[in-house]
Amino acid sequence: MVHTFSLNGFDIAVDVYSGSVHVCDPVSLDAIRLYESGRREETARQLMAEHPDQAEVTEAAVSGLLDSLDALKAQGKLYSQDSYHNASLRLGRDPGLVKALCLHVAHACNLTCSYCFAGQGNYHGETALMPLWVGKQALDFLVARSGSRRQLEVDFFGGEPLLNWEVVKAVVAYGRQLELKTGKVIRFTLTTNGVLMDDEVIDFCNREMHNVVLSLDGRPQVHDFYRKDHGGRGSYENVVPRFQRFVARRGDREYYIRGTYTRRNLDFLEDIRHMLALGFDRLSMEPVVSAPDSPEALRAEDLPQLFAQYEGLAREMLARERQGRSFQFYHYMLDLAHGPCIHKRLAGCGSGTEYLAVTPSGDLYPCHQFVGDKAFRLGSLQEGVTEKALQATFMKNTLYAHPECEDCWAKLYCAGGCAANAHQATGSISGVYGFGCELFKKRMECAIMLAAARAESTDG
Repeated sequence: MVHTFSLNGFDIAVDVYSGSVHVCDPVSLDAIRLYESGRREETARQLMAEHPDQAEVTEAAVSGLLDSLDALKAQGKLYSQDSYHNASLRLGRDPGLVKALCLHVAHACNLTCSYCFAGQGNYHGETALMPLWVGKQALDFLVARSGSRRQLEVDFFGGEPLLNWEVVKAVVAYGRQLELKTGKVIRFTLTTNGVLMDDEVIDFCNREMHNVVLSLDGRPQVHDFYRKDHGGRGSYENVVPRFQRFVARRGDREYYIRGTYTRRNLDFLEDIRHMLALGFDRLSMEPVVSAPDSPEALRAEDLPQLFAQYEGLAREMLARERQGRSFQFYHYMLDLAHGPCIHKRLAGCGSGTEYLAVTPSGDLYPCHQFVGDKAFRLGSLQEGVTEKALQATFMKNTLYAHPECEDCWAKLYCAGGCAANAHQATGSISGVYGFGCELFKKRMECAIMLAAARAESTDG
């Protein structure tokens, strides 16, 4: 399977199963597209018919071009076949192996974001803060079930985790003790709205957190429309100076400014430009996932505008790189040479198996987006995973559990997509959230184009 597209002056062919990316001229791109059928004479005839006014498109030139495509096919770089389906049946995932936990240290929030999937932080249940003993038990659970894996991950999440700041600090301290005892390395991440981010939080996070995710939706009028405090006041003026102080002291350590765009800001590129103007250079902007009848819900008719925003963002990234003002955009980070491994390409994030969410009371869920839905409770820290059949459904939810993905060129980049989004959209974790698929494919085209442009610049 080969995917061809043109973007920003680049004509690109992606060989799906080998992962090879070919930057072509327009004639070569048409040849790749037409020749996938394998019928040489028919391809030559069609190609010459499509380019009647180009003197260089001769029978000899076309024959040589098709010879080159045959050579690439023989090398496994073009028209390669799917060799991964059987591998998906042999992933060999251990249902008892856990690599990462999302600790819901606070089912409470000091903001009232109306688009929040977590019901303004309490996950449609009771307000609660995680006791320290649960946090410690969670780390013990992780270490005990991590097998031979040395690198482990723990995310502090909410609600707003800074509402339970003393427990966050104590859990990190306990984790450092476990590292010394076990030889494990625990990478901590914190996601925060920034309202309570003071100098103590900044210094601690810069010392202890592998990554910090800061919630900012962009322009003041966009951010404040959704991200209000309990008194109905916008939070922009409060959090932006705190985020700027944090980033100024962060150095080269990981962080992301993470925004959410809705139908209210389909021009989200303007929000990204605003974030850049504030001094932030590691950005993420996520599409809202909400009920179809909600006012902020994205719709199919919005796709052309959203595609234009993503393409404009890619062009802006290139322009700024040439000016020495580069920045990162999470969804355009793509390593064509080194990964991810085929296990990750087939199994995705590992929700429900290698990755679990922990509630303040110690209940286990497949991931943070399933928390609060009792149908997806897997067990508890005390009992372990008791719903083995439910976990088995997540374990089997690999790329090839999605028949709708069979003919999709981007499937080895997304591994079938997000189980939580699929469930919300279709009622099944193995369903397909079609709108999200279209956005993902556009982001991948932009990311591949950027990689091609950077390679050309390096070669030049």
